[in-house]
Amino acid sequence: MPLRQQHLRVVQKPGVTTRPNLSENPELKALSAAEEAICADLHCHSTASDGILSPTALVSRAKSRGVTLLALTDHDTVGGLPEAAAACRRQGVALVPAIEFSSRWGKRPVHIVGLDIDPNSPALREGIALRERLRRERAERIATRLEKRGFEGALKGARALAGDGVIGRPHFARWLVQQGYVEDSGRAFKRYLGAGKVADVKVEWPQLSETVACIRAANGVAVLAHPLKYNLSRTQLRSLLRDFAMAGGEAIELLCGRQNPVQTRELRQLMEAVAAELARPPLHCSLGSDFHQPEQPWRELGCVRLPEGVQPVWALLGR
Repeated sequence: MPLRQQHLRVVQKPGVTTRPNLSENPELKALSAAEEAICADLHCHSTASDGILSPTALVSRAKSRGVTLLALTDHDTVGGLPEAAAACRRQGVALVPAIEFSSRWGKRPVHIVGLDIDPNSPALREGIALRERLRRERAERIATRLEKRGFEGALKGARALAGDGVIGRPHFARWLVQQGYVEDSGRAFKRYLGAGKVADVKVEWPQLSETVACIRAANGVAVLAHPLKYNLSRTQLRSLLRDFAMAGGEAIELLCGRQNPVQTRELRQLMEAVAAELARPPLHCSLGSDFHQPEQPWRELGCVRLPEGVQPVWALLGR
């Protein structure tokens, strides 16, 4: 389906949200002409959460990679959107205001992307405030556990690396690398921060249904992020897709960075099976790189395209 929507919300400055007409922008006019002209990346991160690049630098990199439709999906924050919007206007890139919410499916952590959200929605702001508190509490507990192992100053160091962005485990990982305790962030997770390790702190994130409701209340499109990364069996993944659809989710991140084509095909089959079970059309498909930093070609901005025969999530944007 061509991108025929006339408007996408773009944040201009804090507290202001507008819906500019794409057809009035000469750089973006081609977006509405043909679907195949769209190079979308609807999942990436900046320094507003755990990414390495500022929103401005991220947009510049996306532009250089040929991205024409970009969603900045920082973890549990919309703090990077005003800067990203200004950069997108300068670069001629269409910006979809978005967020990646931490959530749970039962006891399992899952992530839900909200696309085309109203950043000023009271429901969204409430959901962000809750997660900010949970993140602060987790950071304090992680630091306490690390300091008991002799890593003094962990909280101060992680906060310094997070700056004005939301604090997360990657900031602790980078601090451990910076201090010379581990060789790289991957080893920091394997030794200290990963599942079952000394600084693995569980969080009672809001449940999937609550998270989807929050995104919908903000006039957004709820997307199940990277479903292949949860280490679920085929039966479990089908159950997750069904529960997500029944909760009001509208799209699945079919591609998240470069992945095995066989896995992509199997995920499409599960989506079709769930659609048949629920007697409704299959969920729409989203995609993104999950970009956090350069020098990771498998997660480079604009590195994937949707296959033929699926309904792209951008058909739902600007409603």
